[in-house]
Amino acid sequence: MLPSDPAPESSIGALLRAGGRSFSFEFFPPKDDEGEQVLWRSIRELEPLKPTFVSVTYGAGGQTRDRTVAITGRIARETSMVPMAHLTCVGHTVEELDQILTDLEQAGVRNVLALRGDPPGGPGTPWQSTPGGIEYAADLVELIRRTTSASVGVAAFPEGHRDAATLDDDVRVLKAKHDAGAEFAVTEMVLRASDYVGLVERAAAAGVDFPIVPGIMPILNYASMNRMVELSGREMPAEVLARIEPLRDDPAALRAEGIRIATELCDELLDRGAPGLHFYTLNRSKATREIYAGLRVTA
Repeated sequence: MLPSDPAPESSIGALLRAGGRSFSFEFFPPKDDEGEQVLWRSIRELEPLKPTFVSVTYGAGGQTRDRTVAITGRIARETSMVPMAHLTCVGHTVEELDQILTDLEQAGVRNVLALRGDPPGGPGTPWQSTPGGIEYAADLVELIRRTTSASVGVAAFPEGHRDAATLDDDVRVLKAKHDAGAEFAVTEMVLRASDYVGLVERAAAAGVDFPIVPGIMPILNYASMNRMVELSGREMPAEVLARIEPLRDDPAALRAEGIRIATELCDELLDRGAPGLHFYTLNRSKATREIYAGLRVTA
């Protein structure tokens, strides 16, 4: 692969370093034609908000490899938005990873989020190595930087990755990704602003000086949100539970309160120095647009 320098306006690392507030949205590859229509409707509805970038996830074990490449490539060709493709180590050899990077570059995608990825058995299950593959996200960052000129981001964890023994161990992993050439990080969903601030402080103390963008996911359904929190190895904050527990049997009231909680969290994160916000949309635009409209910074 012959690296070609991306234009500054298409490099997420350069966009974040330029300062100003970053607002970005995340999508996942749909499983069928109906899901594809929902996805593209949401993309078109969010495009007028002029996001700094949008990202497209990568299925466990590379299940959505071709769709991730196709969707990010179409975003690059047909919209005004800057796309970022997720890429994981799971189930791929180095040669396969290099081919995916070639496919992304040929599709016009110049930004990659480098992830170790969840084991095939799901979060919390033992890691399974791939013969001829890569073990750690830092190694994937190094591969991307060695073979392409893509801007590379990584994941960060406000309360520590569920597999990290301590918060210090967690930040050492983030430092390794930083030292391998990562230019920015996006966190998993933030549940408390203080957790995000603590992560930024630990990272700075360890010598990590790239922007760390907090991830936002509003509570729209009681059971599904609890499940996502559980999969990340965390617990819902007591102060949040106190607000949503009484509404668990009233879906409309729960959704409205979830939007309020997310909007308050976003405003606090920005007040406390976050460089921007990354919204996990679940391929739906309405909740994201409601939160965005309610932020003090957009008033």
